[in-house]
Amino acid sequence: MSVLAPRRSTLPGFGLTMGLTLTWLSLIVLIPLAGLFVRSTDLSLAQFWDIVTSRRTLSALKISFGLSFAAALVNLVMGTIVVWALVRYRFPGRRLFDAIVDVPFALPTAVAGVALTALFAQKGWLGAPLAALGIKVAFTPLGIFIAMIFIGIPFVVRTVQPVLIDLDPEIEEAAASLGASRWHIITKVILPSLTPALLTGFALAFARAVGEYGSVIFIAGNLPNVSEIAPLLIVIRLSEFRYADATAIAVVMLVVAFVIIFAVNRLQRWAQAQAPST
Repeated sequence: MSVLAPRRSTLPGFGLTMGLTLTWLSLIVLIPLAGLFVRSTDLSLAQFWDIVTSRRTLSALKISFGLSFAAALVNLVMGTIVVWALVRYRFPGRRLFDAIVDVPFALPTAVAGVALTALFAQKGWLGAPLAALGIKVAFTPLGIFIAMIFIGIPFVVRTVQPVLIDLDPEIEEAAASLGASRWHIITKVILPSLTPALLTGFALAFARAVGEYGSVIFIAGNLPNVSEIAPLLIVIRLSEFRYADATAIAVVMLVVAFVIIFAVNRLQRWAQAQAPST
């Protein structure tokens, strides 16, 4: 009577690597997040509700999430155009422009904030002509919006770029030879293949903007109920030793951001299932 040997994995060391993965993620991600929720239990439900529904908190959350979502949408459109130009065309300085995309990655956020503030101040290079038109950027929500666009666009570009590089132009040429219009090729051939990457880039740009602090506080103005972002309000509450209040706001930010990113990821998986195989 033969005894079947247990099936061995083609990739040995699964148990060890999975154990290390779970341990590392627990130490770096899960335990700190769990501590955040535990700290919020110092508040009663009524106290928690009063904090997160106060006018100042709601205004800060609205500014952070609303402008982050809008900035991510702009980056989704403009980042796609930038990727298309960098991948599909050859022009002088292309490598330089490709490197410039990574500047927001490498630039310290405080430096970015100071640079944007100087640029869009009323006497700045761009702020002065805009002020002449009656448009004030620095120290307004519009300045926050621009800062969020600045720090978020590399996430869209670098996420979509490798997918577009792998998308064979011959597929488009074949569709054109079969009589497809340019608009039909874009909507039926190109976009379905790029949609998962576009959604990923959007989610990353949104998450980056929601949590941004350094580059925003310099150009925001930081007026309560006007141009105060939620991360700044958390820092203010910590400086006032109101740790429970800061934790409550952080919990709301975490939950809302997780729900939005989870929804985008579900859309991404759906788009991957619908995308044509190339």
